[in-house]
Amino acid sequence: MVTELKYLQDKDGSGYIGAFPNGKKILEKEVGKGDIRSQGFDLNGIWVPFYTQHKIMAGLRDAYRLCGDTTALVVEKHFADWLDGIVTPLNEEQIQRMLRCEHGGISETLADLYADTKNEKYLLISKIFYQKAILDPLKEGKDVLPGKHCNTNIPKLVALSRIYELTGDTSDRKAAEFFWQTVVYHHSYVTGGNGNNEYFGPADKLRSSLGEGTTESCNVYNMLKLTEHLFEWEPSAKVADFYERALFNHILATQNPENGRVTYNLSLDMGGFKDFQDPFSLTCCVGTGMENHSKYGKNIYYHNNNELFTFQYIASELTWKEKGIILTQKTKFPEEQGSHFEFICEKPIRLILQIRYPDWAKTGVEIKVNGSPRRVNQQPGSYIAIDRTWKSGDIIEVKFPFSLRLENMPDDSNRVALMYGPLVMAGDLGPLADAASRDAMYVPVLMTEKRVPSTWTKPVKNKTNTFVTVKTGRPRDIELKPFYTIYNRRYSIYWDQFNEASWTAKQAEYNAVLETLKKIREAQIDFVQPGEMQPERNHNFKGEKTSTGSFKERPNRESRSGWFSFDLKVKPDLANALVVDYWGGFPGAKTFDILVNNKIIATENISGKKDGQFISIQYNIPQEISKGKATVTVKFQAHASNMAGPVFGIRTIRK
Repeated sequence: MVTELKYLQDKDGSGYIGAFPNGKKILEKEVGKGDIRSQGFDLNGIWVPFYTQHKIMAGLRDAYRLCGDTTALVVEKHFADWLDGIVTPLNEEQIQRMLRCEHGGISETLADLYADTKNEKYLLISKIFYQKAILDPLKEGKDVLPGKHCNTNIPKLVALSRIYELTGDTSDRKAAEFFWQTVVYHHSYVTGGNGNNEYFGPADKLRSSLGEGTTESCNVYNMLKLTEHLFEWEPSAKVADFYERALFNHILATQNPENGRVTYNLSLDMGGFKDFQDPFSLTCCVGTGMENHSKYGKNIYYHNNNELFTFQYIASELTWKEKGIILTQKTKFPEEQGSHFEFICEKPIRLILQIRYPDWAKTGVEIKVNGSPRRVNQQPGSYIAIDRTWKSGDIIEVKFPFSLRLENMPDDSNRVALMYGPLVMAGDLGPLADAASRDAMYVPVLMTEKRVPSTWTKPVKNKTNTFVTVKTGRPRDIELKPFYTIYNRRYSIYWDQFNEASWTAKQAEYNAVLETLKKIREAQIDFVQPGEMQPERNHNFKGEKTSTGSFKERPNRESRSGWFSFDLKVKPDLANALVVDYWGGFPGAKTFDILVNNKIIATENISGKKDGQFISIQYNIPQEISKGKATVTVKFQAHASNMAGPVFGIRTIRK
């Protein structure tokens, strides 16, 4: 692959690498000359060029660093030299305008190129990719993340972390640490994942942001990269605990063990399922997904001169040549509640072994060295230092019993997830083919006021890490197992907890919604189901820049900077109205006009309208439009750089 890239680069002659139609011409003749038209994912008509080129640079860097391929370093340098000619001549205003388009971690790879070559030019180019609108407030400790695209921004902090390590600028470190703490403690779900439909929402407002589009895998991939940097600066057990949470409950849960396919978004929908992608679709999360499942051996141990830190409990063998030791870790964690370490030493050596005492180990930890118990004075969420002279045959045994606990949504203490030690527990709701399980009303609720799950669950015999609720689930009890073990089945990891009084109130609210929907349907004149071929044909579908989709198993249609229309029946002698179904929790730019017979009757923005719910909005049709007509044309026209929809249902009704 490196040889082929060099061949193409040599044929071009300028150092350019890119797989974009007219990419070189646009970047050199337009962007490089200050003619910049930048949107969230579009730079002068190219889809995220610097994001894509960052991936090429990262591959070349790794080919050089991990495989010793010096040609890869040559190709990477030549490309960076070409990039220098594009971005260095730009003034500050032009640079910041350019950086409105997602540019990934290209700053990180340029900083790494500086580290590999000691050529300061590459560090200077790296610093050009500094977006002030995001990074300056983070340096000041301000959470500017709500409404921002998650994975557009996480790589910027990974890059800033690398630059801090190379320059010592503590403001860069401060921004990275603040960002990490903000995302982990205020924008993340119980799995360690973050984001809803790729965007951050308001801090600590996650209750209603559950669906097919939660927790994009690329986000977690990059958060783990950022976590590595933080641990290297300061070996915090809580940082390692987050890595463990995200690794075992998101990353491991994203792969189908039968065929290796991975998920883009790891659905946290209540009653949802994992949508495994065709590997040849080559989305961003398929790409990083290939990396994710090759890296389980990457971050098990860390060290300084005289300390060795256990970062993760994963069966492994560590060879530390400089110290003349081999450390073998034997464990089936997380199917085993502990681990076993054994030293082989060329000669006795003094070393501090730092054992991670996880924050979730609330019932304590037991450590034995060569069979002798060791007193533990530390608290969960810390490291236990064992300072001694080690010799071949020394054995350390670590045991930390798992226990069940609830973790609730930050904005709703009655929407809870069950944890067992480090593991997120998922309720098995049955195979995908089970029609009854498709309806959210069949996701059981927990009828108990008790916050200690061990009082209303029991272990399932002969099933590791598996429990069942006892006379608590309504309408039925639930089998709970580790989230990573579930695939090709429906599940929920969040549950609503009720007592009898709150359950009665909930039923009344639900019935009121059903009554409203009943009234709408009784008044219905015509209905078209967007996204389904025959209903759309029957209603004279037309459109430009439009596509179909599915969300929560309901078909829909949308248009990015385009339009779509249908013909629907009306009553020529009555006051008519239009009712449109949307999902209220989509973020992003979603402003559009609704036209009837080419006259605007409403301008709508459905972004963040009502998290966690489908909504039906009524728009009155002026009588002068529909008077004397049996049908009208209903058109959805996106505003520039916006999305019209998704629209899940369109009906005309008697007003």
